[in-house]
Amino acid sequence: VQLVESGGGAVQPGGSLRVSCAGSNLDDYAIGWFRQAPGKEREVVSAIRTDDYSSDYIKFYDDSVKGRFAISADSGKNTVSLEMNGLQPEDTAIYYCAASAVWPLSIGHVEYWGKGTSVTVSS
Repeated sequence: VQLVESGGGAVQPGGSLRVSCAGSNLDDYAIGWFRQAPGKEREVVSAIRTDDYSSDYIKFYDDSVKGRFAISADSGKNTVSLEMNGLQPEDTAIYYCAASAVWPLSIGHVEYWGKGTSVTVSS
């Protein structure tokens, strides 16, 4: 599975950005967004997978982004997006898309990684 991120960029504190991840057969995996800030470990920010018993999606958010970030999936376009609102300097990082067959998503179970896209929040 090849994952390709798009979006990201630079924004002032309080601003919004959207990052997207495109790939094939994404519904077969749990798809997550990780981020890695300079000098820090890579951490999971949000993840999404299809519900085994309905047409809904199950979503996860790290406490640091709850209420500010929203993950969504468009199976028809094979795209998973992360809408990021209320961005703060501590959100500055490289954001990576990841695919895993295991839920909850953890870095040790990621099977495929995108190359990452940069998000910078600064005044």
